[in-house]
Amino acid sequence: MGGVTSSIAAKFAFFPPQPPSYTVVADEAEQARKLCIPEVARKENVEVVKLRTRRGNEIVGVYVKYHRPTCTMLYSHGNAADLGQMFELFVELSNRLRLNVMGYDYSGYGQSTGKPTEYNTYSDIDAAYKCLKEQYGVKDEQLILYGQSVGSGPTLDLASRIPELRGVVLHSPILSGLRVLYPVKRTYWFDIYKNIDKIGMVKCPVLVIHGTADEVVDVSHGKQLWELCKVKYEPLWVSGGGHCNLELYPEFIKHLKKFVQTVGKSKATANGIKKDTVETENQSKASKESESATPNASELSTDIPEASRNSLDSRLEKSKKSNKPEKSRMSTDHVDRFRRRKGLVW
Repeated sequence: MGGVTSSIAAKFAFFPPQPPSYTVVADEAEQARKLCIPEVARKENVEVVKLRTRRGNEIVGVYVKYHRPTCTMLYSHGNAADLGQMFELFVELSNRLRLNVMGYDYSGYGQSTGKPTEYNTYSDIDAAYKCLKEQYGVKDEQLILYGQSVGSGPTLDLASRIPELRGVVLHSPILSGLRVLYPVKRTYWFDIYKNIDKIGMVKCPVLVIHGTADEVVDVSHGKQLWELCKVKYEPLWVSGGGHCNLELYPEFIKHLKKFVQTVGKSKATANGIKKDTVETENQSKASKESESATPNASELSTDIPEASRNSLDSRLEKSKKSNKPEKSRMSTDHVDRFRRRKGLVW
């Protein structure tokens, strides 16, 4: 029974886009024969890499460099997207948050070889982490791990093993694979992505972002994970936010930027002193359903060069004009209505 249930959970966990949204070719314009993705706009600050995992697969990664980065973010995307669909978001996050961004495709996604499985995703994120350290010289204290939906699994697995990370962001995270399908009260051996058992081993500040109207992964998943964090950062419960559209809410980028800035300052001043809470003055707000404050236009625009004000900004402006955001074309989980209604994709 356990093996069957585990197989069902794994089957519902992965929906790689078919066909993949991109290809990888050698850039003939470069003498060094660098790799590129012809389906997306060519940018001088973007590198495409192929990485070998310890389980023998070859995965594709994208590294977006910021000219004066404050830190580096390793982004694990949702279960129904690939790098071609995520590329625009990575570039904009780099510009808006002033950091480097490394994104990667899981085994069996995009142009990565192999099959998508829980343990393959663990080796996938390890390969991306190793690349950041060895090829780009990123130190643990400069690294923020970001996991969206099913990406919270590999994110927390890695975070539970690295004590000196700068921070972790959990975007619409899951308690575990089985708990998305059934309201179980305990962890079974055949469950997948046992985030509920790993979150307590994370020693850095953790930001949880979840929509209160998420019909795929209930907001209770995010709230319980936040309660179990050792180093809590003020969470963001996006009022009315779903599973695939949180990037369209103005408070999303504002809160994320505030987190990046705060953990950067705390790392610079902590001098090894461990804190139970990153923002004690804001803890009274932690139990609220949403953060109602929204940034004004000048606050959003003055921190970034004009050239980077593209699709994310335009969507933020549209979301201000209506009570309900438009359907996201930049969502990290593109799933059909049936799967979202049935709660089978996360």
